[in-house]
Amino acid sequence: MIFDKLKKLYIVFDSPEIDSHPVFSSGDVVSGKVVLNLSGESKVQSLKLHAEGFAKVHWTESRSAGSSTAYTQNYSDEVEYLNRREVLLQADNGEHTLLSAGRHEFPFSFQLPEETLVTSFEGKHGSIRYWVKVKLHRPWATVRKIKKEFTVIEPIDINTPALLAPQAGTKDKMARVWYRNFGQVSITAKIDRKGYTPGEVIPVFAEFDNATSRSVVPKAYITQTQTFIARGTMKQKQAVVATLSGDVVGAQRRETWHGRAIKIPPVGPSILQCRIIKVEYMLRVCVDVPGTSKLCLELPLVMGTIPLHPFGSRTSSVSSQYSVNLEWLRMAIPEQPEPPPDYSSVVTDEEAERNITAPHPEEDLSGIMEHPLRAFVQEFRFRPPPVYCEIDPNPQPLNMRRRCMTC
Repeated sequence: MIFDKLKKLYIVFDSPEIDSHPVFSSGDVVSGKVVLNLSGESKVQSLKLHAEGFAKVHWTESRSAGSSTAYTQNYSDEVEYLNRREVLLQADNGEHTLLSAGRHEFPFSFQLPEETLVTSFEGKHGSIRYWVKVKLHRPWATVRKIKKEFTVIEPIDINTPALLAPQAGTKDKMARVWYRNFGQVSITAKIDRKGYTPGEVIPVFAEFDNATSRSVVPKAYITQTQTFIARGTMKQKQAVVATLSGDVVGAQRRETWHGRAIKIPPVGPSILQCRIIKVEYMLRVCVDVPGTSKLCLELPLVMGTIPLHPFGSRTSSVSSQYSVNLEWLRMAIPEQPEPPPDYSSVVTDEEAERNITAPHPEEDLSGIMEHPLRAFVQEFRFRPPPVYCEIDPNPQPLNMRRRCMTC
């Protein structure tokens, strides 16, 4: 039977390391091959490849419209990032292609879009996935389909001014239970920068001022917030990925952290460019006050993929460029400057005679200095007012009726 002739059909991506999961980014070329193993001769109509990439979200919410009426509301949305089709095998005249028994390889290659893609992600209410799907069409047989996913990681360089800027803040709160005040507690915290990479250690500088009558416990958390958006509705899921606990701060006491370390575990990078899925990180410095809600100060974080460059490499690269420029400058300037050429060698005799002009007669300025210098001040006079006359120069006509001012 024809079904028995197809032994294997699978996809292999070109990867620098054997048995490693393929990882790409925007603008990269995705290449590989489709392998087809046949146990005997088989007719094939076509072999087509379809590369796709989507961000999809979906969740349901149960709502009640009354005591006995309930319904389920569905929320879903998707964004397309990749859609590329390629024909690997198909006869020009529309007839079948006869393949012999054995192994057949069909290479493929396509380039990812240059515009920024979104990092692959798997969440509770949504995902961002990229895959390659292959369809094998044969006469008198069902279409054989295979699918293989690949990972896209968009680089986030933390060596930018926005991500290298320190993050700091202050927050206070009046601790109270019912109508009784226990005093005020305040937090002041600072970290060196906003951008970090997984595996780094964040030194936390903080000061906890406990002016209450109770003991408090300072803590720090790194939280991950996944946000899913569909039809104007938002669904969030938060998780704590790292924790740091401090010593108890007694009543009317103050505690200071001089760079307490909290390590970032292996987590995915931040996703901020997707319209329907966002992954954000936050450093929360909190104080647990017994009997009341906790006080928390939030400092935003961005998880990148390109780590912080050491300052030594920057200095060496700049100094090497500077040395190259100096060498070029030394080659351009001679060691001993040459004397300027003679005037006669540059200007001919005819040009010299043409440039000679007759001397102007000197003016006698000796008499000017004999008299004192005076500033000329222009005299301004106001015009006199017009002459007052009791006779009206523009009298009204006699036949004109006088107008009553009250009418």
